[in-house]
Amino acid sequence: MSFTIVEQCPARLNRSELAVPGSNPKFLEKAAKSDADVVFLDLEDAVAPSDKEQARKNIIQALNDLDWSGKTVSVRINGLDTHYMYRDVVDVVEQAGANLDLIMIPKAGTAADIYAIDMMVTQIEDAKGYDKRIGFEMIIETALGMSNVDEIAAASPRNESLHFGVADYAASTKARTTVIGGPNADYGVLTDADGDGNRDYHWGDMWHYAIARMVVAARANGLRPIDGPFGDFSDPDGYAAQANRSAVLGCEGKWAIHPSQVSQANDLFSPSEEEVTKANRILEAMEQAQKEGKGAVALDGRLIDIASIKQAEVLVKKAEEIASATK
Repeated sequence: MSFTIVEQCPARLNRSELAVPGSNPKFLEKAAKSDADVVFLDLEDAVAPSDKEQARKNIIQALNDLDWSGKTVSVRINGLDTHYMYRDVVDVVEQAGANLDLIMIPKAGTAADIYAIDMMVTQIEDAKGYDKRIGFEMIIETALGMSNVDEIAAASPRNESLHFGVADYAASTKARTTVIGGPNADYGVLTDADGDGNRDYHWGDMWHYAIARMVVAARANGLRPIDGPFGDFSDPDGYAAQANRSAVLGCEGKWAIHPSQVSQANDLFSPSEEEVTKANRILEAMEQAQKEGKGAVALDGRLIDIASIKQAEVLVKKAEEIASATK
């Protein structure tokens, strides 16, 4: 372990993060009753320019009047390059900040972006006398943001999570795709010919680098890495495939742009009973090994050692968090 100890952000379940447009009060009411771990009330992409002001009012009313118990609530503000952003921060935090857990910052490009929002929120919190500190979620969805992802992740003690915004990231990098998440038939490898001249074509994951890069930056700074949207909500199998890939890389959860994706995300990012049982067996085996003065031991034909304890503890702790939250 390095002498530099990474401070962990506040622990929150973040398996599913439901996106809800602030322009639709009925959707806000339904979101409050959903099973999503986190709900973000959107003032940005899902809201037309002519609806921004009313959406802001809707969100403030929803934060103050609806019962959000059992879930984390975030508000996605408009980008720092728009004239909507400052009023999003000022109005929402001043009028409903006591009921807000997180602010989602879209298209985070530099550490200075986070600093700017931090300064505004800090002054409002101090002026209003809030006891609770609002946390930050940052969406990495531009080439600039990805190139500065380490600095963004470390920019504020309010930071809690990094999210991969696949659609805007594709546009920013000029990727040859028009879908929101998922694979691309042109991103693959062709094998050499076999003895009969046959060749196989294997699809790859064009988002692998971006998600893996974001995960490293998040974990190095004690933040939660979250996979973003999957646009085809009529394709649960495709959603599951993308979620499983990001989970394997270290993501804790995924966006749900449709209510039908919430239960999927909750299931896919929860350790299975089999996985938890195996993790507990590893902990028991290593405890016994340490009593016998051993640093490693065989279990089910595989070597396990001190590092195995850390892997197992992650699974067990996550299972305990889920069980506690769903009581």
